[in-house]
Amino acid sequence: MIVFPLLFLLSFIIAVREIIRGNTQEFLLFLIFGLSIYTTAMSVAFMIGLKDIIPAFQFFKELLILTVLGIGIMSLRERPRFHLIDYLILSFLLYTSLYAILPLGEQSFVNRLVALKSTSFFVIVYFAGRFFDPKKIYVNKYLNYIVLLTIAAGITICLEVLFNQHLQTLTGYADYSYYFFNFEPSGNYGLSWTFESEGGFKRFASFFANPLENAAATLLALCAIGALYTRDDNRFMPNVSGLLALASTFACITFAISRAPFASYFLVIYIYALLTRKKYITHTIHLGVAAVALYFIWVLSSFEDKADGIVEVVINTLNFSNPSSVGHVVEWIQGIDAMISSPFGLGLGTSGRVAGSLGENTGGENQFIIIGVQAGILALLCYLFIYIGFIRTGLKWLPALRGKERKVCMLVLLLKIAIFIPLLTSEVESSSYISYMNWFFSGLFISIVMQYSKPKEIQHAN
Repeated sequence: MIVFPLLFLLSFIIAVREIIRGNTQEFLLFLIFGLSIYTTAMSVAFMIGLKDIIPAFQFFKELLILTVLGIGIMSLRERPRFHLIDYLILSFLLYTSLYAILPLGEQSFVNRLVALKSTSFFVIVYFAGRFFDPKKIYVNKYLNYIVLLTIAAGITICLEVLFNQHLQTLTGYADYSYYFFNFEPSGNYGLSWTFESEGGFKRFASFFANPLENAAATLLALCAIGALYTRDDNRFMPNVSGLLALASTFACITFAISRAPFASYFLVIYIYALLTRKKYITHTIHLGVAAVALYFIWVLSSFEDKADGIVEVVINTLNFSNPSSVGHVVEWIQGIDAMISSPFGLGLGTSGRVAGSLGENTGGENQFIIIGVQAGILALLCYLFIYIGFIRTGLKWLPALRGKERKVCMLVLLLKIAIFIPLLTSEVESSSYISYMNWFFSGLFISIVMQYSKPKEIQHAN
């Protein structure tokens, strides 16, 4: 197990060395191979007695992002043109920062600052990508790294299933979570309830923090595969590694047993097929949906009292009778009630991960509601407009871009669509790996499109 903290530390050292040499893009090596195993690495470090230096390890990711942002700003040769999305993101940061500075809510100043980082640090990551020169990044290289990571995750989760044992039971996950985040072990496997599902099924996380992060990382991998292996003429040309990675995504999303990401997985494939005009995929999905619907109608009509296993999970999900779905609804209702009674928010630290660690959570189970409860409806709308803005901008520019610029556009567009549904059922931004990769490439995408005045320019350039 010592390999995890060693890999985490090695990826950081290599990233720092390359940044010093002027290869700033190599910090992505740490984001991909370091942050993906972040919680597992920290858990093992805690287990082997390195708890005193874990806080230093935890700061590595922020240190690298701030360094890349600083280098990007100092490298600017002229005043950058700003996109509407830039103004929205800056507005979100300034607005939520007021909630940390002013004595709003019941949390202490320190807790408000921690909550601000959890809620708004993505802005810093975004501008690290926004001020990064797109010409100085080899996009295919890092997408291939994601492919390799995905294959490793697929192998790991297959071994977990084969031996019917969570990797996290061997890494000290429960003790680490309790010591640093005050999350007591729960569930039947001594981890947390998120590692199991209704019907007695184990939910596996591979080497990610939990099954939810595993599922979200799988969506990122699926988007990366689509972007990497799609030519400018829309032909999908994967090599052997690409096919293995694609199979690994299906294994990971299946054994994570997370409903929202599972739905997003097929939604991404469907949207990809529409964007690349692959009618055979859309027709296959239509037939598949029809077949599944007919199957469940048959099950409900013929074996209503005998449905069990996966069928039971699906049925109880659809009628919101299973504990997980009920939990989501309860949290949503609490959050919505809080926003109605306090439309300007209850203050930072009153919802989400920070509030959960303090045992004082209001609402939750939804990234949008978590933001709305803390900073009010204005912050919620701003965050929502940011996501809509990225999807609209991606749809506008995808037909015009070529080469690596098109790959970045497709990655960001598919990823925004992919994680939208999981945003409704979890705090996706709390996952450093997903959040950092998402927002860095989002910033890089806007940096690309701001090189041009309109999409027609790129058609002439190519």
